[in-house]
Amino acid sequence: MRILVVEDDMQLAEMLMEALTDRQYVVDTAHDGEEAWDCIKVLEYDLVVLDITLPKLNGVSFCQRLRSPTIERSLLHNSTIPVLMLTARDTLADKIIGLDAGADDYMVKPFEMPELMARVRALLRRNSAAASFPDLGWGSLRLNSSTYEVIYADQPLHLTPKEFSLLELMVSSGRRVLSRAGIIERIWSLDDPPSEETVKSHIKSLRYKLKDAGAPDDFIETVHGLGYRLKQL
Repeated sequence: MRILVVEDDMQLAEMLMEALTDRQYVVDTAHDGEEAWDCIKVLEYDLVVLDITLPKLNGVSFCQRLRSPTIERSLLHNSTIPVLMLTARDTLADKIIGLDAGADDYMVKPFEMPELMARVRALLRRNSAAASFPDLGWGSLRLNSSTYEVIYADQPLHLTPKEFSLLELMVSSGRRVLSRAGIIERIWSLDDPPSEETVKSHIKSLRYKLKDAGAPDDFIETVHGLGYRLKQL
């Protein structure tokens, strides 16, 4: 899952990014409201962690723009994503302003990181179809997005976090072809994108582990010049 952290305090933004990344989320950071809006225009997110007091475009205005009924059609995929507001303002009036702007939850600084992570999980569960249907499958392959377990024909596969994210993306995409650039965009942070050779290396490792569990050699197909997809069932 991909999370956008919008925070102008560089130290806090780094702490949030590290904590979320350690929990296997893909995290992008923005340090002002306009930079965050640029991210929203090009990528799909599952959650926004949003400071209120931001340069250029404050958190309330950002949230109002995101929830606007006149939002551009190309941005509709992000218009309903959950927003967790972070702020040093703790009055009831401030909370009402934030929630009325379209925030789904509201935390006052300073906060305890375990509580913030619990609220992140709660918002993601509420918004994610994968939470209602945690088991994904393709033929004899089964993935559980809650427990990170992968089984092929009763044989467990031991995957790295990135291998799991890549296989989960492919299973949820089915026969849709995924380009290497598209894969990088979906499962790596904008702050640290790998080369396309890294994607090839992960695909090679996945194929080896799937074959070792009994899957056919072409379970992950290469569509030459385009990318990858799963074998037709």
